[in-house]
Amino acid sequence: MKTKRSTNKIESNDGLIFSAPDFLDSAGVRGRVIHLEKSQLAYAQGDPANGVMYIQEGKVKLSVVNELGKEAIVAILGPAEFFGDGYLANQPVRMETATALIPTTVSVIQKSALMRAIHGDRAFSDRLISCLVSQKLRTEEDLVDHHFNNSEKRLARVLLRLTGYGRQEPTEEALPKLSQEMLSEMVGTTRSRINSFMCKFRKLGYIEYEDGLRIKPSLLNILQE
Repeated sequence: MKTKRSTNKIESNDGLIFSAPDFLDSAGVRGRVIHLEKSQLAYAQGDPANGVMYIQEGKVKLSVVNELGKEAIVAILGPAEFFGDGYLANQPVRMETATALIPTTVSVIQKSALMRAIHGDRAFSDRLISCLVSQKLRTEEDLVDHHFNNSEKRLARVLLRLTGYGRQEPTEEALPKLSQEMLSEMVGTTRSRINSFMCKFRKLGYIEYEDGLRIKPSLLNILQE
């Protein structure tokens, strides 16, 4: 599968915008590029950790499974976001499973290459830290949302996250096909409630089904109620 290189950008914690691929290239950090088909694993929970990854384009689901086999979705990541960064903290194995939600291109960067750039380029170090901290803050916000908001608002947030909300202005690009079962897992409610909320959002004009699921920025109204 051939996938063109993405020029998607991300906003870091200091409010600056940069292109992750250009950012890494400027410091001479080259990664091994891999192309993942839909539902293909980048790695599985328990695999040996062997690199930090960033998404050139596509979407990746991070999930964990407990001893009883119950899965919990930790995050949904998009272009210019990093994952597998526990490797930088010397984690010997992967703590989660990373799965492509749609055809996805990622770059695998070895710790040695990143550490050379971090130690040799202060600007690179500052930007990388800011980017990773911003990403962790968004994950924490999602966890707080999961515990304190009702399921309708949690669903709205999940859908907006899939459009880039939190990293950029929400777009109206068609989302990858997600089953209501998957959405119910991400939100932490039943499939029937997800169906009810999606019908409501559609009736209000917040979403539409045209060449896939499209999320309108007006869905933000749900979060503001």
